[in-house]
Amino acid sequence: MCAGLVAASTSLTGCGGGEDPDAGTNGVGKLSASKIQGKADKAAGGASAVRLSGTVVSKNHTYTLDMRLKGEGGTGSVTSKGQTFQLLRVGEELYLKAPAEFWTHDGGDTDGKSASGDGAAAAKLDDKYVKVPQGDPAYQQLSGFTDKDRLLGGMLTLHGTLAKGDRGKTGRFRSIKITGDEGAGGTLSVSLDGKPYPLRLERGGHAGTLRLTDWNEDFPLKEPGKDEMVDYGKQLPTS
Repeated sequence: MCAGLVAASTSLTGCGGGEDPDAGTNGVGKLSASKIQGKADKAAGGASAVRLSGTVVSKNHTYTLDMRLKGEGGTGSVTSKGQTFQLLRVGEELYLKAPAEFWTHDGGDTDGKSASGDGAAAAKLDDKYVKVPQGDPAYQQLSGFTDKDRLLGGMLTLHGTLAKGDRGKTGRFRSIKITGDEGAGGTLSVSLDGKPYPLRLERGGHAGTLRLTDWNEDFPLKEPGKDEMVDYGKQLPTS
């Protein structure tokens, strides 16, 4: 009977033997959780580009991201407190584009005017790229969303004791999960197809979930034209 089954299907190597779960994969599923983490970190660091999308919870604020990142900069959108703005960084130059209401607030101005002076001034910024001065406090915070190495380096680390989790699929890729402290320190899905790129991160402490896609897929980065941009010099309007 066993000989007949082998003859009927070349995929069977012997009677009673199961399929090798690592057949046709990149082999990282055979490694320890810590080594899988290391392979994923190395693959991410060596990639030329990535798309990062999902949510991040930091200091009781939830940010929804959809950013495309590479070594020279990044572009995409960030949503916080119901407001969505666009970020574009080309080299060291960082630009922010947002609707007029982003530049206004009810922060207690005694004359009732908006933070940028008045509604008319805010309207001039509507859907324009505003250059963020490097000396402005907002530069460091906002540029972090466009920095591939800084963003991935700070997010992909799992905390606590590492362990291997379930195999499955993440998007169209076969993947394996690794966890920190049984998930309390985060869960990372790593590709078993091709290079072991990180594919999905559930941050520890319910601090958000991120998808990592479009690895090595290039995208254009170009500074906005003069008619698309406002340069405020040394400091942004307060918002």
